[in-house]
Formats: sequence, C-alpha cells, structure tokens
Amino acid sequence: MAFWKTRGLRGSAFEEMIDMTNILYKQRGLAIIQKVPTPITPIAVDNKAHTITSAYFEKKSTVDFIGVAQGIALCFDAKETRQLNLPLRNIHAHQIDFMEDFRKQNGVSFLLVHFHAKSEIFFIPSEELAKHYAIAEAGGRKSIAYSDFNPAYLVRNKHGFPVHYLEAVNTYLSYS
Repeated sequence: MAFWKTRGLRGSAFEEMIDMTNILYKQRGLAIIQKVPTPITPIAVDNKAHTITSAYFEKKSTVDFIGVAQGIALCFDAKETRQLNLPLRNIHAHQIDFMEDFRKQNGVSFLLVHFHAKSEIFFIPSEELAKHYAIAEAGGRKSIAYSDFNPAYLVRNKHGFPVHYLEAVNTYLSYS
C-alpha cells in the first residue's frame, strides 16, 4: 500500500475516477473530456532510465480537465478535502479568472469537490465559486462550508460512471 506524503498527489485517486468516467463518456458517445497536462520544463534527465529527475513548472496551470459534451464546452478542476469545508487557499486567482472567462464564452466551468468525510462529490459552478473567492479575498470566510453546497449538485456513481458529473451539468443548465 502506497502512502503519498506530497501535496501534489492528494487528488490522484479522485482524478483517476474522473478519468475512468471520461473514458466511458467517450465510449458511449456522450463527451470528449481530457486531462490537461501541467506544463513543465525538465532540468535534469536520467537518459538510461528515460525519466525526468528534476523539473520546474513553466507557467501556472488553469484547470484539470477540458472538453466538450454534446456541443457544450466544459472545463473543470477537481479538488478533495478531508474537512467539512473546501479551503479556498488551494484555488488560485488565475484559475477563477480562466473559469469565468470560459463561462463568458458560453462554456460551462466548475469544480468537482470530493468530501472524504461524507464520501460525497459535489459540482459547484464557477460563478458560485467566484463569489466565495471574492468574499475570502475581501477578508471574509476562507472556505466554503459543506452546508453551502447545493444538494441538487450531488454527483453520484450511476449507470456505471464512477463520477457521473454530466447529470450535475444537466441540472445546472436546467437552472440557467
């Protein structure tokens, strides 16, 4: 059993579940969603092992996933928390800006948030996220409470999809 101590690998199991869902979405003709690679510049390479041993991030990343579902452009980030709130310190201004610009171009941008303590995943639209972020930046609450997440946006494991977020997207679009 692996135990990851680095902060960067915290969401990898959750992201793998999303990747599995995305593969199934593609196979069933529902969506084409891809993981956005984080751009890096290698500093040192082990040519014998064909591995990068040291690197730095070229620029700030935007979101974890981007694609299209039946003509609707989607972009989203995946976050996990062991608390009963989502700390906003792990979400950066450039991510909020990107998601809001994407939404203004008639795309759907959002976060998928996995609450470990509840074993639940929620969809939160970028405009709601931006409101909470603005409150935090103005000196207010620095997290989004579990109770602030809309129960209509609960993402379920359904129809064989581990993280069936397209249902939450559909619910969101019906509210808009």
